[in-house]
Amino acid sequence: MAKRQRLHSLPGPEDIFRAALSNGVVLLARANFNSPSVSVSGYLPAGSIFESDDKLGLADFVSSCLMRGTRTRSFDSIYNELESVGASLGFDSNVHNVNFGGRSLVEDFPLLLTLLSDALRTPTFPKKEMETLRTHMLTSLSLREQNTSDMAALAFDRILFEGHPYSRPTDGYIETVRSITRKDMFEFHSRYFGPKGMVVAVVGAVEPQKAAEMLEKVIGGWRVPGQVPPPAAAPSPKPIRKTVRHHHSMPDKFQSDLVMGTLGPSRKDPEYFAASLGNSILGQFGMMGRIGDAVREKSGLAYYASSSLNSGAGPGSWEVSAGVNPANLERAIELIQKELRRFVKNGVTAEELAENQTNYIGRLPLSLESNSGVAGALLNIERFDLGLDYYQRYEAIVREVTRADILETARKYIDPERLVISTAGP
Repeated sequence: MAKRQRLHSLPGPEDIFRAALSNGVVLLARANFNSPSVSVSGYLPAGSIFESDDKLGLADFVSSCLMRGTRTRSFDSIYNELESVGASLGFDSNVHNVNFGGRSLVEDFPLLLTLLSDALRTPTFPKKEMETLRTHMLTSLSLREQNTSDMAALAFDRILFEGHPYSRPTDGYIETVRSITRKDMFEFHSRYFGPKGMVVAVVGAVEPQKAAEMLEKVIGGWRVPGQVPPPAAAPSPKPIRKTVRHHHSMPDKFQSDLVMGTLGPSRKDPEYFAASLGNSILGQFGMMGRIGDAVREKSGLAYYASSSLNSGAGPGSWEVSAGVNPANLERAIELIQKELRRFVKNGVTAEELAENQTNYIGRLPLSLESNSGVAGALLNIERFDLGLDYYQRYEAIVREVTRADILETARKYIDPERLVISTAGP
């Protein structure tokens, strides 16, 4: 009985409302009257995958400029309206999507939706605000060029995903951001912004049907007949045939950073959970897993050392990152390779797997405590075709992963003799 009650406290088919507006926008909603607020999150396919090489950073520039002025509101009036009611709204972008998120009290939710609609549909990219934003972006890019971690990561992606959209930084380069014009921004917006592929999640003190009616009123009339759809599929990255090393020299630095790894599964691949749990054991759980224990705790070679599995709509990466004293760089690389060899040879222990499974299952309710957390969870259901009952099946999915699954997955993706090793520092 307790387990049944726990399952039904998680989002599921019984309380997730899913509907399509008249223009095709997909809405997922869940009521929560324990809070007086409402959270809205969503995305539409207008990311950097559409950019040309000479205009890298355009999608990021456009998304960052959406609230700098619209046909009916100035930059100041948008933020004054939000601030006057204690609401928030923001946009960002990644390779595939422009994302948005906001929050307000339930009585101010109509205003929040109106501002969202204005920003998405009628931005004016005011020249003054655009140039102020460009200055901020160029400053960030200049700082990136002085950051050893960022430069190692940039080179890692460029080599690992050669010839693939994932090889390019979504925030572009100084020269490409400088080249972007207002005309470029208007053209990008007119071609790629529209209702096709757009998904919105609404969670909070509003009935889902009412949320659908409100959203239909403000955005259901949005039609963009010429909206360009995203590519059906990006080319598959080339597999790593041998270890490739790259060093970005930064003579004035006192720390070296390294990123080393290989291709990983996408979020939709059947071995995703085996890879995720394996990665947690390898370089996340506790004091950054086995990698952190070997390189940082026992050997004292790194300021930090961990692994990450980056899985999304397309091919992922499975990588290890560390920051070290330059004198310890080669030794740290050797220790990481040693841990990877042990990982693909012996797999994980029963105790390691059980501890991480318990951790995964225990973290889920915590991630769903807020309206925004639930909204993000609903978007994941839609983005990765997980099914409305996904979070109620989550514990069983995690428990089903075996040591053999993790070992097989590790051997499929990780070859310690075929890695991209990117370093930056003196």
